[in-house]
Amino acid sequence: MSTAYDYRDEGVAVLAARRPSLRGALLAAKAAGHSHVIVDGTLIHTDRIATPGPTTGVDLWWSGKHRHHGGNVQVVSAPDGWPLWTSDVRPGREHDVTAARADPDLLARIADWVSDGALALADLGYEGEPEIFRIPLKKPQGGQLSIDQQSYNAVHGALRCLGERANSLLKTTYKALRRYRGCPWRIGDIVAAALVLLHREQGRTT
Repeated sequence: MSTAYDYRDEGVAVLAARRPSLRGALLAAKAAGHSHVIVDGTLIHTDRIATPGPTTGVDLWWSGKHRHHGGNVQVVSAPDGWPLWTSDVRPGREHDVTAARADPDLLARIADWVSDGALALADLGYEGEPEIFRIPLKKPQGGQLSIDQQSYNAVHGALRCLGERANSLLKTTYKALRRYRGCPWRIGDIVAAALVLLHREQGRTT
């Protein structure tokens, strides 16, 4: 049995090593003429992992937003929701913008993408990086959004929601991503391997 696990782990490692770099994925997206990309985080569910986090009484891998244990993976997708790139995993307790900041390349590469005149759409989970991401406008406390602001949010939501398709496509195609049972720090490699397989099976990278 241990030999079978070794073969499995070796196969995952080989596939994960073929994951596209974010720089390469964005260059390909630019060559394909994409006007924008979508950045969204997804939680890969796990069984309970009783690892203490910085907050007393709360496990490191517990996501308060999702009310489940899991790992946070950032996904960059094309305008139609096709996944282009996935990040390494971060503990589920981290918000999306925190997980994005923890990646050594994500914010810098997206900033380069935006500086070239393209857009990066995201939800309010990324409001801490307003110079990089286009996010919805928040309703002011005690006030209302104007008609123009509401229209902006409607258009933004219609475009950005397709990014959720990328997460759904990965999870529905590969059962292992619906509930992972193993060391949570390996989730990033598992998702990367799934991305490479998806690209190969569908014959599409951008």
